[in-house]
Parts: sequence; structure tokens; C-alpha cells
Amino acid sequence: MIKVLLYEDNDLLRESISCMLQIMEGMELLGAFDHANNVEAEVKVHRPDLILMDIDMPGRNGIDATRLVKKLFPEVYILIMTVFDDSDNVLNAIKVGASGYLLKKHIANRLFDAVEEILEGGAPMSPAVAKLVIQSMQRPQQLTDYGLTEREKDILVSLSKGNSFKLIAADCKISIDTVRTHIKRIYEKLQVHCQTEAVSKAINEGLV
Repeated sequence: MIKVLLYEDNDLLRESISCMLQIMEGMELLGAFDHANNVEAEVKVHRPDLILMDIDMPGRNGIDATRLVKKLFPEVYILIMTVFDDSDNVLNAIKVGASGYLLKKHIANRLFDAVEEILEGGAPMSPAVAKLVIQSMQRPQQLTDYGLTEREKDILVSLSKGNSFKLIAADCKISIDTVRTHIKRIYEKLQVHCQTEAVSKAINEGLV
């Protein structure tokens, strides 16, 4: 028997989903709440296998509640139910550990399948939500340049190639002392302490 908790602040929808769960074979609804302010204590008492979680609730929202539950009870599955299909809510819910994300307009037709999919290890999402996730993954990552000047970027690229201070000075037509000054500033901006750390960070964050 799959034990379920429901968090939904809309009274009619909460009652409707409760009725749906009660007729689902193998499901046991342990509690239905209109806010998640006491979610830690409620999960500790009921020990659910699955939580159906609204996002927009008074007090603690569903994303914060999901983050807390997954931190304390990582084995609990959480299906987010919401009217929101904007990328920030979708990605934030996924980042904090939600097992799936279902738009409320699809609940009547998709809830049973979504719950079954989660319990089988899947990650159900409404088509519009899945599209947002894919678009986010395909979007070029915003890179931080740490305020590096063009000269500092050139020197960092040269460092990453293993070039010596002397060779860098010759390539840039500056003195070795000036190279050292630039490198010192690069270390400060990247918050590193040596050439290896600087090059590693530059490569990992796409600076070179």
C-alpha cells in the first residue's frame, strides 16, 4: 500500500484529489493539508511514500517544503502540482528534488499515470513542462568573466597552454614584471592561489 500526503490550499481541488486517491487501488491517503507550514512534523508522523505538493500556498511554498522534505527524508517521492509552467518554478522544483511536475489542468487525466510513473522510477512532466526543461538545457550557459580585462584573459589563455612567464611576456610584448602583476590580479579576481588553480577554474568555467 502506497502511503500518500496531499498539500493543496484550494479546498475544492484538495477534496477532488482526495476522492481520486481514495479510489486508486493500492493508495492510502494519510492526510490532506491546506498549507505546508508543518510539513516536517507531518511527514515525520505519517512517513508517506509519496507527497502531492502544490507550489503556491500560504506561508511556506511548495518548493521550500520540497527542499525541506528531501533534505530530511530523501526517500520520499514528491509530485509537484501547480498552475505555473514558467521555467523558474519548473527548474527550481527539479533542483530541490521533485520527482515530477504536473500542471493542474492535467490532473484529472494524468494523475493516476503520473503517480504510477513516479513509483516505477520515472519523472512525469506535462508536455509544456518537459519542453521548458529541454529549452533550459539547450540554452547557452551564462558564464562569469570575473571582471577580467582583455589583457588578463589573453594571459590566462596563455597560462592554460603551459606557457612560461617569459614566453607570455614575449607574446604580449610586455615585461616579465608586468606579466607577474597581471597574474597576481588574475589570482585575486578568480579567488585562487596558484597557477594550477587558476587554469583549472578557467577550464571548468569556460573562461578559456
